Amino acid sequence: MTAHEGNPATGGWSEPRATALLVLADGTVLEGFGLGATGEAPGEVCFNTAMTGYQEILTDPSYAGQIVTFTFPHIGNVGVNDEDIETVNAAAASGVRGIVLHATITEPSNWRASRHFDAWLKARNIVGICGVDTRALTALIRDNGMPNAILAHAPEGVFDIPRLQKLAAELPDMAGLDLVPMVTSAQRYEWDETPWQWPAGYGKREGAAHKVVAIDYGVKRNILRLLSKAGCDVTVVPSTASADEILALKPDGIFLSNGPGDPAATGEYAVPVIRELLEKKVPTFGICLGHQMLALAVGGQTMKMKQGHHGANHPVQDKTTGKVEIVSMNHGFAVDPASLPAHAVETHVSLFDGSNSGFALTDRPAFSVQHHPEASPGPQDSHYLFKRFVEMMDAEKAKTAA
Repeated sequence: MTAHEGNPATGGWSEPRATALLVLADGTVLEGFGLGATGEAPGEVCFNTAMTGYQEILTDPSYAGQIVTFTFPHIGNVGVNDEDIETVNAAAASGVRGIVLHATITEPSNWRASRHFDAWLKARNIVGICGVDTRALTALIRDNGMPNAILAHAPEGVFDIPRLQKLAAELPDMAGLDLVPMVTSAQRYEWDETPWQWPAGYGKREGAAHKVVAIDYGVKRNILRLLSKAGCDVTVVPSTASADEILALKPDGIFLSNGPGDPAATGEYAVPVIRELLEKKVPTFGICLGHQMLALAVGGQTMKMKQGHHGANHPVQDKTTGKVEIVSMNHGFAVDPASLPAHAVETHVSLFDGSNSGFALTDRPAFSVQHHPEASPGPQDSHYLFKRFVEMMDAEKAKTAA
């Protein structure tokens, strides 16, 4: 609380006025203080347990339509820079709708910082709230699932709460939503940037052994960088590209990218294309949403998760080697392993809850994982998957040459 100006003996004490509200679909209202953009942001509230990488999280297209609650209390303290953005179109609006923080944003304290986090949020039109008991909100999500909500920021602190409660209650459920059109590229493009290295920064690929077509359902920059680093000449195509258009590029491999929303909804137009590509037996590698849609393409099913997996501390076991990796996760839907056909063998499993984290086909060269091997929590525990993809393309080329 803050004291009134003037004589404390006559002025007493007063509560600071809330300038932001998080209004849940069940009518619950959480008060706090606004940051970032002003206005109202609708979305599904999830929680992320990562202690670092907030800029990457907030520019990950897979968070489209969501409001991210950070469980780590101090977010924004290293500022932002122009290099850690994950969406390919750096100028595009962020898919994430809003953020929920415990502590207020402090001044940046990092040599790479070029901007204050709050100013960056305003520029990207991301609405934020701080001063929230994020532990309590996380427990609510853990117990009851990810709720829809309206996040409202008004500097004057005036809100029409009944209207916000009505709007929150009327928001559509994430199940059944195809959000890929919000984040996919509008046209085909080439990619040759390689990962960041001290002190040079990002590099450029020199030469390539394989031609890879990446289908963009909301692809992250670092996935494309690691494909380039692995010696792939990468062409990115929109999510609506046909099988004929993709095959006309004569790919040695197909990559199915990450992305937001319900895989079954996106799969209505994406799965028939994937099935055609599988019939041609082109080596295929999928990540996140791409993993889920590969499962749908071979006859499996996906299901909505109660709280989802969002964080950078998730243990996953590679059942083919027994190795345990610490990985980044970001998904609200999961593949039902019991629905996979006999020729789809589970290769990875979450050690948090036993959910499926990967499978490979035995009758054609294709595999996928639920987690994000391009992220760096381990820090490079899962980078071998890109090598595995390259080895698969090498093997197919050897068969053709034989």
